[in-house]
Amino acid sequence: MNLKNLARNLGISETTVSRALNGYPEVSEKTRQRVMAAANAAGYRPNPMARSLAVGRTNVVGIIHPLSPNDLADPMFMEIVGGMSATLEERQMDLIIAPVSPANELRAYQHMVQERRVDGLIVGRTRLNDARVAYLTGQGLPFIAHGRTQVNEPHAWFDYDNEEGMRIAVKHLLAYGHQRIALISAPLEMNFARQRYNSFVTAMSDAGLQADPRYLIDNTIDRRSGYQAMQQLLNGSTIPSAVIVDNHMSGVGAMRALLDARIEISSAISIIVWGKMEDSLAGYNVTTIDQPRPDQAGSRMIEMLLALLDGTPPSELQVLWQPILLAGETVGVCK
Repeated sequence: MNLKNLARNLGISETTVSRALNGYPEVSEKTRQRVMAAANAAGYRPNPMARSLAVGRTNVVGIIHPLSPNDLADPMFMEIVGGMSATLEERQMDLIIAPVSPANELRAYQHMVQERRVDGLIVGRTRLNDARVAYLTGQGLPFIAHGRTQVNEPHAWFDYDNEEGMRIAVKHLLAYGHQRIALISAPLEMNFARQRYNSFVTAMSDAGLQADPRYLIDNTIDRRSGYQAMQQLLNGSTIPSAVIVDNHMSGVGAMRALLDARIEISSAISIIVWGKMEDSLAGYNVTTIDQPRPDQAGSRMIEMLLALLDGTPPSELQVLWQPILLAGETVGVCK
């Protein structure tokens, strides 16, 4: 049984039948019930593609992501995606991740918008002046930015308080007497890295200390670069007494470098890592600036996107969660 035959049997137009099945308000309740009863009796099931076209929805949410092998090995990234997927499944919607090369990322966004392949997008790893966010704000396609940006147009975003998290980390090390504190950062064009970097410099200055340029290493976003950054610090003329790593994947590499160098962690060098690491990867209960429940963060972003689809203004969908310090065994008194 198809829509055409169902309409013929009922003696009403295909348009009316379609609107009754999709809950349009201009169809009377009596007609809707008649159509639904006939459809159920005939075993009619609407074509999902046709239904999506009829209501102007694809029931698909997209992530355009310049994927690297590091992402697929990142448990936090997978937890966030898992939270998104679970929330969408509850609403019988799907999530697609479209991998793309960094050089073609903006063009991929343009294709997605022009062809309306999705109902909305999640924009990850926001940058200081993010061309993707600037483009999407003028296109009418709902999106949630995972992270803030300096783009001024009103848009919806979800983020953790990067400035406060870094202040907590610096304050914790200062309480143990550390003054020679190093910072290993992700690429500083990423907004989260720049916010954490600026907060580190400010927190040191507020304590009457100047951040030593020799102890500031950026452009680390995976295990290898984290390992190399820690090696650089260990090979310097003056070794820092403590290190903060602003992302957990680099943190794994930094911890491995300390272990390979047979450094007594917490005794010779203290370390704090932003983002929880698997114990098996570090071998220690690492003192962490934690972003609680990544799966709930993913779920919250989807809920925000669905609110956008229902007409909530983007300016009312800007959510900032607070990180917390999880004290471990990698911070000790500075000798």
